[in-house]
Amino acid sequence: MAEVNSKKYHSAKAKSITRKTIIYIVLVVICLIWLVPYAYLISKSFEATFTYTSFLPNVWTADNYVKLFTDGNYPFWKWFINTFLIALANMVLQTILTLVTSYTLSRLRFKGRTTLMKMMLILGMFPGFLGMIANYFIIGLLGLDSSLFALIILYAAGSAMNYYISKGFFDTIPKSLDEAVLIDGGNKNTVFWRIILPLSKPIVVYTLLMSFNAPWGDFMMASYIAKGRPNMTTVAVGLQKFVQLSTSAEYFTRFCAGAVIVSLPIMILFFILQQYYVEGITGGAVKG
Repeated sequence: MAEVNSKKYHSAKAKSITRKTIIYIVLVVICLIWLVPYAYLISKSFEATFTYTSFLPNVWTADNYVKLFTDGNYPFWKWFINTFLIALANMVLQTILTLVTSYTLSRLRFKGRTTLMKMMLILGMFPGFLGMIANYFIIGLLGLDSSLFALIILYAAGSAMNYYISKGFFDTIPKSLDEAVLIDGGNKNTVFWRIILPLSKPIVVYTLLMSFNAPWGDFMMASYIAKGRPNMTTVAVGLQKFVQLSTSAEYFTRFCAGAVIVSLPIMILFFILQQYYVEGITGGAVKG
């Protein structure tokens, strides 16, 4: 009997190992497939003359990266600075608005609170480009149609509708902490800025990353609002000029180099803050 049980155990263990091995192999293959476009992008960014026939460059060169910052006709450095300033401003404004709104909806109880949350959630499901025409005319009426502030305002305006993830995080923080501070003579501002935020580093980092990333890669809104104005061009709008029909053959390799550079800030931020990013999505702060 013991021998039969031992055989069953070893058979089940062997099946489990085989199943896990197959799963790991499938995941590795998927990762390799996922990495192919990025490897191709990096490879072509070091190619002297673009060719369709080879994956690796026939002649390796770094001139594409040099020309990005030296070509006066396509001022990539200016596009990069514009995008960085917009993303940085949006990161600060959107993070503050999102966290304040989320904390309010998590802690305060007022008439119409549930209805307001549902309305914000439904409105947030509609794509932003549906209001582009109205936004364009409003920006024009405000006299901001030729300023970077137009894009900053548009990106930060709907920040409150991103409350749901942050609110869920704040719900995990015991309300007894708020009550203890209020009993000791503190107020709501003290509770939020000095008690809740230090305990909410994961969700703060998550919100910072998301709010920085949104305008960094946006093309549709930025291209519509900029309308060909050089001082408002972002990296997404500028790089699109490299792959137009009239310039794609000559500038595709430079486009690849620009795409590599544009991806670096996001990658660096993500790898530095990855731990907090994961905690912000999956975990709570203080379990009561």
